[in-house]
Amino acid sequence: MDGELALRALFRWLHVGTAIVLLGGMVFLRFVLLPAAERLTSEASETLRARVQATWKVFVHAGVALLLVSGLYNYIAVTIPQHRGDGLYHALMGTKLLLALAVFFLVEALVGRAAVFERLRQKSKMWLGIVILLGAVIVAISGFLKMRGVPAPSDVAARGSRVTTQHAGHGRGELPTRD
Repeated sequence: MDGELALRALFRWLHVGTAIVLLGGMVFLRFVLLPAAERLTSEASETLRARVQATWKVFVHAGVALLLVSGLYNYIAVTIPQHRGDGLYHALMGTKLLLALAVFFLVEALVGRAAVFERLRQKSKMWLGIVILLGAVIVAISGFLKMRGVPAPSDVAARGSRVTTQHAGHGRGELPTRD
C-alpha cells in the first residue's frame, strides 16, 4: 500500500467512524437516556444530565473537529480531482456541507454553556430529533454519492469540462477534453 492510499484510507475511516459515533450517540441520548432520565426525580435527573453532558461534550467537540479536518481533506484531496466538472455531485456535496454545518451548530449549542442557548437545551429532545433527522439526510446523500460513483470520462467530457483519471492506483492525471 503506498503512502497516498494509506492516508486516504485513514481519513476516510476517521470521517465515517466519527460520524457513526456521533450520530449513534445522538440516537442513544434522544431515544434511551432522555426518556429514562424523565422517570427520575428532578434532582437525580439533573445530576445525571450534568455528568453525561460533561463526558459527551468531549466527544462532540473532538468529533466536530475530526469531521471538519477529515471532510476537508477528503474533499480537497479525493473528491475535487475525481469529480471536476460534475455539477450534480458538487450541488449535493454543497447541500451535505450546509446540513453538516447546521448539525455542528446544534450539537455544540446543546453541549455548551452559553446562556443564549439555554432555551434550546431545555428542548433537547426536540433538537436531538432534528439533529438525527439532518444526520440521516447527510448519510443518505453520502450513500447516494458513493453509490453513484465517478461519472465516465465521456460523460464529463461531453459537458466541456476537464477529465480526471486514475491510472491503476498510481496517482491521478488530468486530461484536457477536446473542444
